[in-house]
Amino acid sequence: MNERKYEQYDLIIIGGGPAGLTAAIYSSRAGFKTCIIESGIVGGEAASTDLIENYPGFPDGISGMRLTENIANQAKKFGVEIITDRVVKIKEDLTSQDDIYKIINTSSGQIKAKAIIIAVGTKPKLLNIPGEKEYKGHGVSYCATCDGFFYKDKKIAVIGCGNSGIQEGLFLLRFVKQIEFVEFLPKPTAEKVLLDKIKKYENVNFNLNSSLLSIEGNGKSVTHIKIKNNKTGKIKEIKISGVFIYVGLKPNTEFLEGFVQSDKDGYVIIDQNQKTNVQGVFAAGDATIDTVKQITTAVGSGARAAINAGHYIENMKF
Repeated sequence: MNERKYEQYDLIIIGGGPAGLTAAIYSSRAGFKTCIIESGIVGGEAASTDLIENYPGFPDGISGMRLTENIANQAKKFGVEIITDRVVKIKEDLTSQDDIYKIINTSSGQIKAKAIIIAVGTKPKLLNIPGEKEYKGHGVSYCATCDGFFYKDKKIAVIGCGNSGIQEGLFLLRFVKQIEFVEFLPKPTAEKVLLDKIKKYENVNFNLNSSLLSIEGNGKSVTHIKIKNNKTGKIKEIKISGVFIYVGLKPNTEFLEGFVQSDKDGYVIIDQNQKTNVQGVFAAGDATIDTVKQITTAVGSGARAAINAGHYIENMKF
């Protein structure tokens, strides 16, 4: 963990993905002392995406790593401090309107801010089936960009035919010999443009209306999977060397412990100004109830959160 410069800030942003980085640009550029706390890789899930084709301004597309690096460098240019740390808890007395500073407990101590933006993003959902935990990192992956190279000329399975599954499958086809897609629903849910691309490949096979029952191996690596046809109940085994799982996302909001209002899945509830139900606490990006989870909507919500957090700070009574 890197040492931070100050013990208190005007604005602390929890999360360094596109939403948090954009919020930091707006806040710091407006003259507020701004800090991002990020527990993982700056750029979040977007940084692990091989090719982003729907972000404005890049007609040929851009890698997620390059895009988020550019945004992070822009934030640093305006004086944003980015520290690597993990937020453990936000103190419950944060709701007190008499306190100037809000208290955040991290793994390395306490840090104070006049306002907070929660921009923690999401992480892949787990299937919680036999073999998933046992073979994670030894044949089970959630990141094609991270692990695709290790499966050169091998047969793999991709679980999930939504946008993420198909998009990551397209990347994996650069390396692998064949992909067996497994989708619980009767048909893929990915956008037509992605499906049109993947269907041009002859070395892909779709197992639709099917459930992944287990991931099997020899104790060291994955050797095959078992799937069941949801309509017929027939179970079959498919020999593969790796499994890439893309069955949805869940917000990284466990540390909030019900502090701010959220829905049943843990997504933070906000109003049209990105405000939570707690004074001085805002939220942006994929961890909110916004139904559209895209980088473009994340950066927009980050800008809106920062502007409204700035108004809150300016109107505080000292």
